[in-house]
Amino acid sequence: MQNRIDRRFAALRAQGRKALVTYIVAGDGGVDHTVPLMHQLVASGSDLIELGVPFSDPMAEGPVIQRGHERALAQGTSLRRCLQMVREFRQGDSDTPVILMGYANPIEKMGAQSFAETAQAAGVDGALTVDLPAEEAGPLNELLKERGLRNIFLLTPTTSEERMRTICGLASGFVYYVSLKGVTGAGNLDPVSVGEKLHQIRRFTDLPLCVGFGIKGGASARLVSEHGDGAVVGSVLVAAVGESATADAARQAVAELVSEIRAGLDH
Repeated sequence: MQNRIDRRFAALRAQGRKALVTYIVAGDGGVDHTVPLMHQLVASGSDLIELGVPFSDPMAEGPVIQRGHERALAQGTSLRRCLQMVREFRQGDSDTPVILMGYANPIEKMGAQSFAETAQAAGVDGALTVDLPAEEAGPLNELLKERGLRNIFLLTPTTSEERMRTICGLASGFVYYVSLKGVTGAGNLDPVSVGEKLHQIRRFTDLPLCVGFGIKGGASARLVSEHGDGAVVGSVLVAAVGESATADAARQAVAELVSEIRAGLDH
């Protein structure tokens, strides 16, 4: 059963285009401003949205996104509020895929079955649970699959081939390749290394491969997308939200960044 993620990648492939996946933290900049910001992402060229669920210990994130989580938590943003944001977003956009990206604790607190049911009802298309190891992902995987939701997994430069095979066997929607060792927003991209790793991953899956961590603009997005099916951009967008004095300024800054990256991908 196809969902929005599958349809979006199929459409992009037919057009010969790469996916632009954009990440923001729900509630960052104010809970009432997240849904307008999501619409702005789409208007500026985003193909899929990763909506970050704020968490008190976002271990995979660099300082920029950590501060975004802190700002969102200070606004009282919860997993349930994130799901409500998606529901509100769906009132104006029934096509753009939305993936909730977060950590296992809020899902466990809510209950995996309740999460899967509420996410489906809200219009969520997939989940990426950063700290959920493959060995423990089975139950949530089944609950999501039963409801037509996709479970997105991360692969890294240090992932062994054996583990690649296991993770790719569980994954659906697309596979997110972390292009750098370390946390989000760190280091410099090595396109040759990225290309070699994506070639290796393709031995284990036919799913689209998207590359994230370290993408700063259109040039770096274009370099990594040559070897994959899309680019994931987060830290530069979260930084723009954090540095903006008003919600309008944040939307404008994000619009300019996304438009530039979109142009780079389409070049």
